[in-house]
Amino acid sequence: MSATTVPSVTIPRVTLPGTTTPPGTKTMPGTTTMPGAANRGAPGETETLKTFLSTTRPAQSPRPAPPASPASPASSVSPAAGARRRPDDRPDDPAWTQLVDEVREAGQYTTRSEAESVIRVVLSALGGHVVGDERVDLARALPEEAARVVASQIPATRPLTAAEFVDSVAARIEGATPATARWDVSSVLSVLPALVGDDLIDRVIAQLPPGYALLFGRAELSGT
Repeated sequence: MSATTVPSVTIPRVTLPGTTTPPGTKTMPGTTTMPGAANRGAPGETETLKTFLSTTRPAQSPRPAPPASPASPASSVSPAAGARRRPDDRPDDPAWTQLVDEVREAGQYTTRSEAESVIRVVLSALGGHVVGDERVDLARALPEEAARVVASQIPATRPLTAAEFVDSVAARIEGATPATARWDVSSVLSVLPALVGDDLIDRVIAQLPPGYALLFGRAELSGT
């Protein structure tokens, strides 16, 4: 994906634990200010926040277009309808459409297909790290297409740290860097609380290593 000039937008400022925010600073998608956070930051927490938060969408190397698949009468034409269908054609799902639109807006993606691709990559990575009742409840709360991605993942042998999780996402996206992967991860995870509920997201974060709250757009407080 080539670097693009993103139109200027107004994004609420975030006061991070133990820091002050210069006027005009922008934040990663979905980041919010937690009440009392300024007085509860743990030592070294400021550097952790600076590592994960970016002011603008980073540039990313162009992703090569996938090779065209040869068409065949059996796969490209539906005998019943006689119309050409793409492999990813599915019945409209309003919840999936809403998720894609919100991620596209949060991540400033130029196309719906780009937002859909990022959603699948990030949720497939998350699906291997959420287990037990939280995994079941998350799949039930997500749109069917997103739930299928989460539920189909094999549980990870060990939980990745937040930084390792970002790196694993970068490895799955052609041309990605740690900076662009952090943007992609937050673009997806920061919209989930409004979709599936804060309580469920709190339970998911509680079973993950420290640092994941930042990826969900929340301040990482000491003792979290």
